[in-house]
Amino acid sequence: MGANLSGVGVYSREVIRAIAAAHPGQRFLWCYRTQRYLRSWQEPMPANCRRRLLFESRVPRCALFHGLNQRLPEVGQGRSVVTFHDLFVLTGEYSSAEFRTRFSRQAREAAERADRIICVSAFTATQVRDLLHVPESKLRVVWHGVHCPRSLFGDAGRRPVVLHVGAVQARKNIVRLVEAFETMPSPWRLILAGSAGYGAEAILKRIESSPARQRIELTGYVDDDRLAELYRTSRMLAFPSLDEGFGIPLLEAMAYGLPALTSNGSALREVAEGAAVLVDPRRTEEISAAMQDLASDEGLRKRLVAAGLEKAKANSWGMAAEKTWAVYEELLGKSFAGR
Repeated sequence: MGANLSGVGVYSREVIRAIAAAHPGQRFLWCYRTQRYLRSWQEPMPANCRRRLLFESRVPRCALFHGLNQRLPEVGQGRSVVTFHDLFVLTGEYSSAEFRTRFSRQAREAAERADRIICVSAFTATQVRDLLHVPESKLRVVWHGVHCPRSLFGDAGRRPVVLHVGAVQARKNIVRLVEAFETMPSPWRLILAGSAGYGAEAILKRIESSPARQRIELTGYVDDDRLAELYRTSRMLAFPSLDEGFGIPLLEAMAYGLPALTSNGSALREVAEGAAVLVDPRRTEEISAAMQDLASDEGLRKRLVAAGLEKAKANSWGMAAEKTWAVYEELLGKSFAGR
């Protein structure tokens, strides 16, 4: 946790706080690695939680240790759970060679050590099974969640904005998104809300040369308040990522009544099917056609908004925490977990 949270950071914050709130009689240790420990003191902590500094070779004594991001130290006598969010590092060149080597080692060690593996989508579960050779009996699928706002903007209150939420990096398919957006007439604008990531230099160069450059906004990282404003006031979300283990921006857009287009592969089809326009992310013309359809077809927008709201309501962070707690109960027994 801390400032400028990405998807994994948001997951960690939301799940552990929801679990602590739902089980006030339990005691929890929130363990931080050295680089995050001091920063964690800037945030309030629930009464039934305490901080601990985490060392790979020395885990605090506990009944169960949950590694929230595909890493798991030696736990000792306790039981262990690890969450896998994605394995795109193993399947595509979307990061440095050094990072891929380190990630691969950590992921394989975590998969071998864990008593249970929580996968954030069925797609990720399949990858963990096939790429890391994990038996299905160890895998449990628990989707990411979302907070639904108390009120929504109607369609009439939205501006002609195509919104993308996520890092400006190669895996997010930003170059094709920009090329597709160039077919949208003025006054349409493209807002890219996210910090720079792997491969950003080439993407930024392409944006600078775009004939629509004056209508493309790069915000950098945006905080929760600004992100909520963008979800409330944009006309559509465009999320044609090449590889995702879940895709939190999709569920967030649905919660805010924002119709979306997204990719027809990886976990995005699983998350969005029936509630977004699905496209082949490698075909710029399909991304462009989906933008045109969402811009011109009010009936399509209304259908997607209605379906998306239902999907968001069924997948709250509270529900994700409840399903995570059920995994703990498998390992500890309901009598212990209910204390």
